[in-house]
Amino acid sequence: MAAAAREKILRYYRGSEGEETAVKLVDLAEQVERSQKFRLTNFLTPLGQDILETIAANFPWLAIDFNGGYLGAESQRAIIRHRDFGGHPDFELSVVEAVWNGSFVRLSHRDVLGAVMGLGVERDRIGDIIATGESAKIITDLTMADYFCANLRQIGSAAVTCQIGDLREIAPREVRSKEINATVASLRVDAIAAAGFGFSRSRAAADIAAAKLKLNWQEVKNAAQSVKEGDMLSMRGRGRLEVAEVRGTTKKGRIGVLLKRYI
Repeated sequence: MAAAAREKILRYYRGSEGEETAVKLVDLAEQVERSQKFRLTNFLTPLGQDILETIAANFPWLAIDFNGGYLGAESQRAIIRHRDFGGHPDFELSVVEAVWNGSFVRLSHRDVLGAVMGLGVERDRIGDIIATGESAKIITDLTMADYFCANLRQIGSAAVTCQIGDLREIAPREVRSKEINATVASLRVDAIAAAGFGFSRSRAAADIAAAKLKLNWQEVKNAAQSVKEGDMLSMRGRGRLEVAEVRGTTKKGRIGVLLKRYI
């Protein structure tokens, strides 16, 4: 990887939420370039996946594949491989099923994540957690699955039992959304957030100041930041909002947009 190209990518993410991830992924890409083989990442957030796609787009010798264990997974591992590499590496994924007595206690995703990380496990060793009222499926890598089964004995106040599950039995993630046709004064992020999430621009600005809003998985620092077609907004407690289409200007000078809110 040319030094100038490396610096270009790292400069783009410098000072942002993705800086540390960008450094790690560029380092892995350079290792692949030298070895002409492959590297397997830990689990990447949507931001990490976006960063890796940006890196791959700048280097024609680089190919990437993602897998999170089931269709629609949010956290995914990536195989970064040289296009001349002829092998078929494995994503080395597994799922641990934790079960408790749902008649006495109801546990949430947050409860499960807290118990798993309480075992001293780094967050990027864990993929999606699919929690119901009385069980949870924890996507992880092969090397961690047996450790969880041996050590995860309690979540919150509930005693749990664990076993290795079958990834093929996990149903695809159900994606529900509704379309919102709106007109906005501008493509500022506060205006789009207000139209899509259903509150005032002053409320949107306050949520931005409270670091609750992300644009393309990075924290929004300025309410005047512009958005474009294809951008994704996410707000803590309110879900995600895609700018599906920018339709042009109305006779009154407002901009028509089609937004897709994921529920």
